Amino acid sequence: MAYTPRAVDYSQYPGLLCEKKDKVLTITLNAPEAMNAFSAEMHRSMSRIWDDVADDAEVNVVVLTGAGKAFSAGGNVIAMQQKIDHPEIWDQTTVPEAKRIVFRMLECDKPIIARVNGHAVGLGATVALLCDIIIAADHAKIGDPHVNAGLVAGDGGALMWPQLIGFARAKEFLFTGDLMTAAEAHRIGLINHVVPADQLDEKVYGLAQRIANGAMKSIRWTKQVVNIPLRQIAHSTMDLSISLETQSNLSRDHAEAVASFAQKRKPNFTGG
Repeated sequence: MAYTPRAVDYSQYPGLLCEKKDKVLTITLNAPEAMNAFSAEMHRSMSRIWDDVADDAEVNVVVLTGAGKAFSAGGNVIAMQQKIDHPEIWDQTTVPEAKRIVFRMLECDKPIIARVNGHAVGLGATVALLCDIIIAADHAKIGDPHVNAGLVAGDGGALMWPQLIGFARAKEFLFTGDLMTAAEAHRIGLINHVVPADQLDEKVYGLAQRIANGAMKSIRWTKQVVNIPLRQIAHSTMDLSISLETQSNLSRDHAEAVASFAQKRKPNFTGG
């Protein structure tokens, strides 16, 4: 009996737009009015889509990008206040989904290229750095300001940054939350390429198509081997990492950060 690949319906993932062409699947974070900050539905979709990607025989390579001007602004401030008021939301959805995003992206053996079309911040930076190849437009900035929101960078930032640029540089950026230009990110090895915005698609999809037309078994198995250390580190750190971020969600400093954002003022952190 001939094997019939399972058809994949990507419309089941709200908050994402998916388009397949020539063995390349483009996944677009689709909340341009919010700079693609992660809504609850987008977070849930990103935690689940990778199993379908891995099983889709029509996909060899994935391009992950954002709609509109940004790649992703990261956390959604409205959602942050909801999780402060109702911490059970954090426990029941954020924790398992956050871990699933990290593990599923590292476990997916199909190459993932980040098309960083604009700023990638916080969780937006994390999902970009979880990709295998990161290509950014020259106007984009990248950074992880979890600490500026009174949160631990526990959803993947503390995992990925040191692996890419070393511990000293990673700690400086994670402790300050400073954003860097795409040119600086390229200079220190955080991303692979930086190109003018009008050349981004040519660079991204040219590379995606080249890989998609390659010897896919060897490419996918090579990714599996290369990612073994990353997966080992993730398994050894993510439980504590997410646990500490969960505790910081209940901190006074996090509540102050969210309140100050809503009131358009500078936060007054007390260390609580």
